[in-house]
Amino acid sequence: MKETCPICGLPKELCMCKEITKEGGLVTIKVERRKKHKLVTIIQGLDESLLKDVEKELKRKLACGGTIKDREIELRGNHAQKIKEFLLGRGFREENIFVTGI
Repeated sequence: MKETCPICGLPKELCMCKEITKEGGLVTIKVERRKKHKLVTIIQGLDESLLKDVEKELKRKLACGGTIKDREIELRGNHAQKIKEFLLGRGFREENIFVTGI
């Protein structure tokens, strides 16, 4: 029996849920200063189906720690421009990615 997508119900080979979320969703990347002047990069607006995969890949690629809290990805350090380039490479549209903060 073929696996089906829990969101749309189509077989995994035909599922377009992840592609649709890349085209329509607004992604915000912001940098915050936390305790002891530590910088944290926060990514908001990604679909829940993408969160875990993107978080794992970014942590590995940027060699930093991070977590998922309240449907946001938090990464240690200021990685805003690198994350924007990463998302553009993954098929997100440039006009849907906003970078704010430091």
